[in-house]
Amino acid sequence: MTDILRPRPLPLIAIGIAAGLLSGMFGIGGGTLIVPALVLWLGMSQRLAAGTSVAAILPTAVVGAITYGVQGNVDWIAAACLAVGIIAGAQLGSFLLARLRISVLQWSFMVFLAVIIVSLWFVVPQRDAQIDMGVIPVILLIATGFVTGILSGLLGVGGGIVVVPILMFFFGASDLTAKGTSLVMMIPGSISGTLGNARRRNVDLRTALYVGITASACVPAGAFIAAWVDPFWGNVAFSIYLAILLAQLLWRQLRRRTK
Repeated sequence: MTDILRPRPLPLIAIGIAAGLLSGMFGIGGGTLIVPALVLWLGMSQRLAAGTSVAAILPTAVVGAITYGVQGNVDWIAAACLAVGIIAGAQLGSFLLARLRISVLQWSFMVFLAVIIVSLWFVVPQRDAQIDMGVIPVILLIATGFVTGILSGLLGVGGGIVVVPILMFFFGASDLTAKGTSLVMMIPGSISGTLGNARRRNVDLRTALYVGITASACVPAGAFIAAWVDPFWGNVAFSIYLAILLAQLLWRQLRRRTK
């Protein structure tokens, strides 16, 4: 790994704190913050940052899943279906990461984010809503996990920004169940993606350790905030976070085009 840097622990801890709070609040892995922070603040390459982020998500997802599970906010069957898909998808994503230009995928991802941001203002989940399981939902959940795994491997995200809205809008889950289920799904996805990235020497485990352990310590606080906030305002906060992410991605794409 020729481009691995050795940043000081303090910036990594700061990144971990922010990622952990966001993970607990929104049911995401925190990669949407970790990757750009490693690239823009610490000068890590995009590919190495993505692989490192996937590894850092593992302890974060474990603690987050336990926190939401204790609260009874995990659909374990749905999480298992998503996990089946994401394991295979993460392997394919890590394989493609070392070979593809990802600009087209990033533009498609930004369009998806724009649709989700608008939808969050019009669809408010009920706290007592549950996922109705059946053959078709199981197949769709596995397919959702597979696509999410590819995105995870390519972009270094845990997949929560994809799975949480989909579980709410298309499978009828409550916001808390969607977040808890998403975090459970990320555990095998992170393991699968990290193994693939490690084989291709595309992960900085030292950086991942600092960020991941710090983030995992802050996840329960974020989960407490999520349970305390009204679902509508939770959607508003999530949409604002995604809008900031979308603006950041758009700015980076436009900046590349002007060079």
